[in-house]
Amino acid sequence: MSHYKSGLEYAKQLDQNDVLASFRNQFHIPKDKNGNDLIYFCGNSLGLQPKSTKEYINQELEDWANLGVEGHTEGKNPWLHYHEFLTETMANVVGSKEKEVIVMNSLTANLHLMMVSFYKPTAKRYKILIEADAFPSDKYAVESQLRHHGYNDKEGLVLWKARKGEELANYNDLEAILAEQGDEIALIMIGGVNYYTGQFFDLKRITDLGHKNGCVVGFDCAHGAGNVDLDLHNSGADFAVWCSYKYLNSGPGSLSGAFVHERHANRKDLNRFTGWWSHNKKTRFKMRDEFDQLEGAEGWQLSNPPILSMAAIRASLDVVKEAGFKNMIAKSKELTGYFEFLINELNHSDIKIITPSNPDQRGCQLSIQVKNADRTLHDKLTAAGTITDWREPDVIRCAPVPLYNSFTDVFEFVERLKKLL
Repeated sequence: MSHYKSGLEYAKQLDQNDVLASFRNQFHIPKDKNGNDLIYFCGNSLGLQPKSTKEYINQELEDWANLGVEGHTEGKNPWLHYHEFLTETMANVVGSKEKEVIVMNSLTANLHLMMVSFYKPTAKRYKILIEADAFPSDKYAVESQLRHHGYNDKEGLVLWKARKGEELANYNDLEAILAEQGDEIALIMIGGVNYYTGQFFDLKRITDLGHKNGCVVGFDCAHGAGNVDLDLHNSGADFAVWCSYKYLNSGPGSLSGAFVHERHANRKDLNRFTGWWSHNKKTRFKMRDEFDQLEGAEGWQLSNPPILSMAAIRASLDVVKEAGFKNMIAKSKELTGYFEFLINELNHSDIKIITPSNPDQRGCQLSIQVKNADRTLHDKLTAAGTITDWREPDVIRCAPVPLYNSFTDVFEFVERLKKLL
């Protein structure tokens, strides 16, 4: 039985007991034309802006204005190693060692860089396995890698499909695929949390299964980073990538993160694309030396860090550090559990939640499937002052995030949904 109760008073009581309640005040909450806060459940697409972001970026604009090139070494936060300011908190958020993590580039660029190193097709073993309903960007990226290596992208792509009439992928089916084709699969590349259903995959289970069959295993954690406990180091995954603009609130199109497991930290035999920022820091500016590989994830960098974007990430990570990632996860489970309870209480035949009901198999997103759907219910919700997003063919994705959403937000959202249904 659920421990949640109905009614607005109960929602307010949950907010009063919430140790993270005050963090909402650290974010800009979008408002309607009458100046009322919108209910923003779209952090799975673009996180809201911390109020501190402007100050962090302004600091770098001022140093650039006042110091010019000297800002690289003389700035308040010297630009030369600015990316290092992000490492500790980012490693904590994704569950890795510091040397396994780097913030650089954009998401799909990092995915390609990882595949340059970790997709090593041979005549016998060249296929790539992804979940059938992977985010389109992942699918396009792996197909293009297959073509780049001279393989047919239809024949070389293996899809882990949900069973007929089901939405969630089943591990028994993955085991069956690997039993049958494991020795032909070079790379398993799964979205850590599925963008559509919100299913949080068991990264360790998938990695162990892949490694047992001789496959390299990587994850796109765009919907996982800052949302769930990824525990990347202990998962044993070879690599992972993620963006920072969803649950890590770093601004539209901001930089991506990459994880490379420490067992690959010093591998000189791995093919990789390199640039001067993957070269030994001590001799980087001697300029005429032979290439000297940096160890760890930093050795995959190409270019010097884009400071303005990194300042925004730093602002957000400092909020995360202050809140405590474990506190965020704990609140997220309560918030989403409460949301699920209220949706189920509606007991309406036109809607059902397709996200797993086990809190360990999901983050904060609930995907609500609408019967005989077109976008009208979503559009009415938007008109009623809620921001969610619609994914074809029939799903409204709602993500109450722990840093800036409240239990009252969840209650109000379901009330508005109830009226519209």
